[in-house]
Parts: sequence; structure tokens; C-alpha cells
Amino acid sequence: MRRAGLGDGAAPGSYGNYGYASSGYNACEEENDRLTESLRSKVDAIKSLSIEIGHEVRNQNKLLSEMDSQFDSTTGFLGKTMGRLKILSRGSQTKLLCYMMLFSLFVFFVIYWIMKLR
Repeated sequence: MRRAGLGDGAAPGSYGNYGYASSGYNACEEENDRLTESLRSKVDAIKSLSIEIGHEVRNQNKLLSEMDSQFDSTTGFLGKTMGRLKILSRGSQTKLLCYMMLFSLFVFFVIYWIMKLR
């Protein structure tokens, strides 16, 4: 005599030696479907979040590149200004000193003249 096994005309609702009832199997399937849907919704949320992060990263990179170019232009401007100041400081100190002396004498005579008129 042969024993009734899976696929050998087993009674409906029993799955051979595994002992699963059809209601238990259906409950597991429903639980798996529910968990699959939950996982799918979480994956969709993570996908949309990663897309938003990508957009934000692109925008921030664009702003950083604009700031970099502005800093480069500012650096060039400051470099030119510093070069001009160096040229000015290396220039003839004698001329500057002479102008200051002439201005001081002019102011002295103007003050002297105002004092004499009183």
C-alpha cells in the first residue's frame, strides 16, 4: 500500500506531511501581501526622497560654482588693488614729502594772515 502524499490525491485543504491548513496558508499569504505593500510604499518614499536630495545637491552645486566664480573675480580685483598699492608705496617718497611740506607752509601762512588781520 502507498501512503497519500502531496500530489497523490491528498485530501483538499491538507498539504501532505506539512500540516498547513488552507486558512493558515491564506493568512500567511495575506500577511505577505500586506508586508509587500508596506515595503513597496517605503521603497517609493525612499525613491522620492533620494530624487529630492539629487535635485537639492544639483542646486547647491550650482550655487557653489557661482560663488566660486565670484570669489575668483573678487580675488582678481583685490590682487590688482594690492598691486597698485605696492606701486604707490614704491613710488617717489620725495615728491610726497615735498607736497606735504608745501601744504603745511600754505596752511601756516593762511593761519598767520588770519591772525594778523584781527
